[in-house]
Amino acid sequence: MPAAFPAAPAIGERFPDLSDYGLDGELPDISSARVVIVDFWASWCAPCKASFPVFDELHDRYADRGLAIVGVSIDRNEKAMRAFLERAQPRFAVVWDRDQAFVRAMNIPGMPTSYVIDGSGRLRYVHEGFHGQKSRKRYIEEIERLLKEVEG
Repeated sequence: MPAAFPAAPAIGERFPDLSDYGLDGELPDISSARVVIVDFWASWCAPCKASFPVFDELHDRYADRGLAIVGVSIDRNEKAMRAFLERAQPRFAVVWDRDQAFVRAMNIPGMPTSYVIDGSGRLRYVHEGFHGQKSRKRYIEEIERLLKEVEG
């Protein structure tokens, strides 16, 4: 198990390797992704649940251009998590931090928290909370900016 970060990685720092944390579920291959969003969420968090349709939209809009989204559930109640996922049917990858190892290592500031990572694995943007259309607009601007950097 990797050592915990003293705090979440700073903008510009390398984001931790998701495969180091024993997450339950199938991690997507993000090695060739141009942009990755890692979103910490829980079934008991209303703003987290409200973000799922936006992440589905972003996935549908940008996956073919290199966007990968990974939702990381920090639920302690597997039944509640699975019931929410059954209702939501997300089109992006979702894994479960069953032992809370990743969320502890990241020392996230609140729920939900999302990290936008560029194709080189560096943290570029952090979203604390989910604020509806305001958050949606910001995600789109950031994804577009990062894709332009690699597409020229």
